[in-house]
Amino acid sequence: MLQIRTLTMREIALTLKEPFQISSGTQSHRRIFLVHLRDVDGAEGWGECVAGETPHYSSEAIDTAWVALREWVAPRVLGRAFNGSEEVQPALDLNFRGHNMAKAAVEMAAWELTARKEGIALARKLGGNEPSRERIEVGISLGIQKSPELLVEKARQALDRGYRKVKIKVKPGTDVETVRAAREALGPSAPLMADANNAYSLANAADVEALKELDELGLIMIEQPLAWDDLLRHAELQKLLRTPICLDESITGADRAEDMIALGAGRIVNIKPGRVGGFRESIAIHDLCRRHGIPVWCGGMLESGVGRAHNVALASLPNFTIPGDVSPSERYWEKDIVIPEWTMDAAGTMRVPLDRPGMGVEVDWNRVDDLTVRREEIIAPSA
Repeated sequence: MLQIRTLTMREIALTLKEPFQISSGTQSHRRIFLVHLRDVDGAEGWGECVAGETPHYSSEAIDTAWVALREWVAPRVLGRAFNGSEEVQPALDLNFRGHNMAKAAVEMAAWELTARKEGIALARKLGGNEPSRERIEVGISLGIQKSPELLVEKARQALDRGYRKVKIKVKPGTDVETVRAAREALGPSAPLMADANNAYSLANAADVEALKELDELGLIMIEQPLAWDDLLRHAELQKLLRTPICLDESITGADRAEDMIALGAGRIVNIKPGRVGGFRESIAIHDLCRRHGIPVWCGGMLESGVGRAHNVALASLPNFTIPGDVSPSERYWEKDIVIPEWTMDAAGTMRVPLDRPGMGVEVDWNRVDDLTVRREEIIAPSA
């Protein structure tokens, strides 16, 4: 039984170790939105809303998610008796469109809380009867650099460090030359991919030519090259390319993944649990893709150690066969907000904490308190 008594929202401020640039802009700081749940038995669970500062990745932003969570998400879960965390998403989706990231923050915190109550690791909770992997392969995402030479240097360092996949952010004008330089410098077997973040259009002949040139560079995949809501043109593009297209922003639920498969709009899916509304929908997409032979991987949203914990647990499921963007804490932060911090070994793998209940790390309360810039607690009406 799950009955949430209090829901606390916190915004904390973290500075990235170095600016991160993609096709839609550059980020130097991260406003982190944390959710803390406590149930009537005193059990606790943590979640993280991955919405950005502006609605550039999706229609959500941290401030809209704050309002949505307070006004519409919290009233649907506080004080209500659930038989398990699996029932939270249906309660949030009934007559309530969109706001997936706001919903996911609470839904995922509920799964974490339930796992703690049951005394099992979150990864085991998500996997059900499936055996959980003890380690997952780690990839890295490299933002757009000032020159191809600098990108090559960072990619080489990443591979030397042990990363199993190098994602290169691209945009028109900063694409073919950069990726080709990396391929030529690092060799034909280097595990490279390109991520366009919606920056290209089939209506632009130069964009099509650039994508065809990228197709010749032996990439693992080209991620989300076209508009986030355009499956038809992705299907057209996939027919022109040997390289698998991976869809990210386009996949907002299992129904969209089903459409992708039916249309042939992509051959790989990036599952970000915040984007799709939480763990229940992530598992549904994972299972659907598994049945159809579509590999999946777990993308990142510049999360703190809390969001990373959830990604690590999800990425332990069996069809996550491509290294995810689950880099260690030191990749982005001088100091994370969890103990212990997330680390990667020299072989490019990260341990899935199966020996501790819940997400496997503890929140550093003192650090979170020091970093908090906004806090709001909501209590169940009957409490």
